Amino acid sequence: MGLVRNCSSGSGECHPEDAAPGGWLGGNHSAVTEFVLLGFTDLQELLFVVFLLLYITTLLGNLGMIVLIQAHSQLHVPMYFFLSHFSFLEVCYSSSVTPKLLSGLLAERNVISFRGCITQFCFFAVFGTTEAFLLAVMAYDRFLAVQQPLHYSSAMSHRLLGQLVLASYAAGSLNALAHTCGLLSLSFCGPNVVNHFYCELPPLLLLSCSDTWLNEVVMATAIGFVITTSLSAIAVSYACILLTVCSMPSTQGRHRALSTCTSHLVAVGLFYGPAAFLYFHPFSRQVERQRKAASAVYTLVTPMLNPFIYSLRNKEVRSILRRDANRLLSYIYSHRSSSSQTKAGITCHSRRNEVGT
Repeated sequence: MGLVRNCSSGSGECHPEDAAPGGWLGGNHSAVTEFVLLGFTDLQELLFVVFLLLYITTLLGNLGMIVLIQAHSQLHVPMYFFLSHFSFLEVCYSSSVTPKLLSGLLAERNVISFRGCITQFCFFAVFGTTEAFLLAVMAYDRFLAVQQPLHYSSAMSHRLLGQLVLASYAAGSLNALAHTCGLLSLSFCGPNVVNHFYCELPPLLLLSCSDTWLNEVVMATAIGFVITTSLSAIAVSYACILLTVCSMPSTQGRHRALSTCTSHLVAVGLFYGPAAFLYFHPFSRQVERQRKAASAVYTLVTPMLNPFIYSLRNKEVRSILRRDANRLLSYIYSHRSSSSQTKAGITCHSRRNEVGT
């Protein structure tokens, strides 16, 4: 069976049978209407500065990648279409957690309402699950690009692009909806302290005074299904890519084919590395500090690194960035030069007037 708790709330004892679904209690007992996010209790000012810089870099990097892709027609290809959605998900994923984290580091008591907590978890689950499926879709895209380079554009049609992205968002939404409905069916009657910096499913289940057995089964099944299907798709895609690359007669061709997959493989490692620790490590109070650190990497560091991984390891993106930077520098230099000439002309004219008078 799951975790069933008898918990105190207000002036008396709160029992599961006294609680109505969705966090409301009958009788003279009051339900939990807010949660206290314990978060990080040490070096809060320093962590605020570090996390704020990471978040700003995440926004600038991912939004910059989206603008870059939209502004240059040579990047209007399937790979960058998926990458623009991946950057959008990184922005949304980090934004579902970081603003509340930053405000909590400055507050004496970091409080979030019951509805706000459920909403935060729902968005976090939507974007995180969608990102997992989108990584699998991007692996399939790399497989088509390597195996069918001449027919890649026709094989990855605009209709198929839309269907794959829509399917990723739909899968993420269904997964989040299942967990959110499960949370709303539970009773929370105290205590209300979440030993985390955002509303995550395992610590919330620990606070429920209902039987959480079904929620735990759904959580394990859903996480197992998402990870198994996405990683299996990625593994099969790259196995086919390796077979195709090994059959290529040219060493240069093999290197070119593998170089297009390196950035995606690094992104997969950054995504599933912290996730493996978070969801496959037993949740207990002994490892809560490590889970917070892994969650900070998962929600702050990984979204910040992905734009740099795709830009620094991609020759096409690097050349566009270099060209745009040169244009910007040329514009700034020409603007300064014209301003200097204008100022010199004004000075010369004023001196002439002084001599004339």
